[in-house]
Amino acid sequence: MDRKHKATNHEYNPETLALGYGYDPIRSEGSVKPPIFLTSTFQFESADAGRRFFELAYGLREPDQGEDPGLIYSRLNNPNLQILEDRIAAWDKTDKAASFASGMAAISTTMLALLRPGDHVISSAPVYGGTHFLFENILPPLGIHTTQVPGGTGAEQRMRAAADAVDAGSVAMLYLETPANPSNALTDIAAVATLAATLEAETGRRPVVVVDNTFLGPVFQRPATLGADLIIYSATKFIGGHSDLVAGLVSGSAPVMQQVASYRTILGTMPNPFVGWLLLRSLETVSIRMRRQAKSARLLAQQLVDHPAVRQVWYPGLLQPGDPQFEIYHRQCTGPGSLIAFEVEGGQDAAYRVLDHFEVFRLAVSLGGTESLVEHPMTMTHADVPRDTLATYGVNAGLIRMSIGLEHISDLRRDLGCALDAAAG
Repeated sequence: MDRKHKATNHEYNPETLALGYGYDPIRSEGSVKPPIFLTSTFQFESADAGRRFFELAYGLREPDQGEDPGLIYSRLNNPNLQILEDRIAAWDKTDKAASFASGMAAISTTMLALLRPGDHVISSAPVYGGTHFLFENILPPLGIHTTQVPGGTGAEQRMRAAADAVDAGSVAMLYLETPANPSNALTDIAAVATLAATLEAETGRRPVVVVDNTFLGPVFQRPATLGADLIIYSATKFIGGHSDLVAGLVSGSAPVMQQVASYRTILGTMPNPFVGWLLLRSLETVSIRMRRQAKSARLLAQQLVDHPAVRQVWYPGLLQPGDPQFEIYHRQCTGPGSLIAFEVEGGQDAAYRVLDHFEVFRLAVSLGGTESLVEHPMTMTHADVPRDTLATYGVNAGLIRMSIGLEHISDLRRDLGCALDAAAG
């Protein structure tokens, strides 16, 4: 299957491509589903074929017309990973994709591939705790520094100010997490892409625009169509969707992806073939799962708004016309997702009482799985971020993050109501 129908040239929808693109059953004994290619190495048809494969793998020559890279070794390429990567690129409407052993492997490999000593990253905030630790503790000894500015409405202006505060020519990357983890703040991807173009006109260097799309992608948000160069996922979350694997993905334009893929080969940060196969399984249902989860999340978000123990709720599906965040949501998202952040009255003690009284929701970190999860960002996923810094991003001691799963909505509503009633002590 190609990306387009041969007879009509009509582009297939990603839900269709997720079931057939990038795989020819005839090459695998007619198996309708891709087998698991649990092998470390691949046999060449001839010595000359092996030579040609390695020339492409190490960029020693350009491919001939219609020539595909041959299979060499599973650190470089593997059928399960290649099929997965083809399908993710189709979802994201990008040229290429690469899979990784974890979301942090994807982020770290991307940073090492694209950044050099003296470079500066400007990032929206808050971001995932592991990403924050990378920015603050791992990259600085390498001579790479990050300025984090509050995400949300006007983030592109704050990024512009941050670029002006340093040598604008040193800004190598504009990094976004939108919606933000855990605040759900939305940052205007197209506006940040415009900022990258402006900086290029002024300095001769265009910062790479990188978007962590874990919360809404690949179903409800496609950053590449808005000007992003790279899209990053923790595939552990919605794409994997069953809380039974750890993986990451990056997709984007071919020139940038070539740099990322070459670093993955040398750093060895790819997943194993079985994880690739599991992700192929999950990708077939990601649209169904995410839409069902979002449907339940809308109802639960309204329940939170109506409960007296809840001070505030952050969920894109609650945004109203006239709110600048609604305008961003309307332009760049096709659905609200299933992550909800809410603050209970009474701070950490009340939040802990709520968390300890759930019976259906599981008290665990991560998100995007079939089961509903709750956690306390300040003392769990974002524990490494100073509390005063978190407070500037709206993350406080009473904040709880919820990931809505596939349980029956009546059971989730009942469980949530009982847990919230416990907040009063």
